[in-house]
This record gives sequence, C-alpha cells and structure tokens, in this order.
Amino acid sequence: MHAAVGDIWDYTGLAIIVITTNGSLTRQGWAVPGNGVTRQAGERYPWLVEKLGRMIGEQGNHVFDLGSGLVSFPVEETAWSQPSFRLIARSAQELRDLADAAGWQTVVVPRPGCGGGGLSWKDVQPLLAPWFDSRFTVIRQQ
Repeated sequence: MHAAVGDIWDYTGLAIIVITTNGSLTRQGWAVPGNGVTRQAGERYPWLVEKLGRMIGEQGNHVFDLGSGLVSFPVEETAWSQPSFRLIARSAQELRDLADAAGWQTVVVPRPGCGGGGLSWKDVQPLLAPWFDSRFTVIRQQ
C-alpha cells in the first residue's frame, strides 16, 4: 500500500477511485451521500446516488463497482452512525477481492473514516494493511 497527498479526482481516468459510503437510503431508495469524497462524486456523477441506492437496496451495504471508474467502500452502517472498524476491515477485504477479480492495477482510496468520520489514521491503517498491496494508494487531502 502506498500513501499520497493530494486531490483524489486528479486520478480520474487513471485509476479506480474509491468513495467511502454508508448504508442509508432515502424514501426514493437513493443512497445518502454524506460528506467528503462521496458528496463530491455525487456532484460529478448525478446518476451515482440512484445507482448506489439500488445496489444497496438489493444487495446490502457492500463494496460495489459503480462504473465510470468508481467503487463504493462502506465505512458506516447509516449516514448518522460513526464509522465502524469492523465494516472498514470487511470493506477492505471486499475491495481487494473485487480488484483481484477485475484485474485492477491502480486503486486510489481516501483514508476511510478519517475525514468527517473522525477516526485516527493510526487506528485505521492496520485494518487495511492485510488487504492492500502495491496496487492500492491511500490518499490524504492536502
């Protein structure tokens, strides 16, 4: 796993971009984007909240290939709950499995749960380390 500082959107078209998500849905069945990278993704890709909501509604709160080089990475059970170490670890494993199956060579991940979620990177990094190999770059905003 590599570390970087910068804007995750600079990797658009160059890598798979991971967005941290939660399992909440609106009355219409759309995903609740929360803050940070997922909100930015929703602004860039207007179809995102509907597609992610449909996938969560049908399959649960899991890692999904959303298309257009985007992948969901659940960190919270709901939009109003705190990030879960258990869920972050499970999402890391699911992301690794999906990257293996899809043959992805470059995957960029924001520090899960460490922005608006308030978790410390020193607590989250060990959850990712068993799953993230050299294909994965964890990025921190400048």
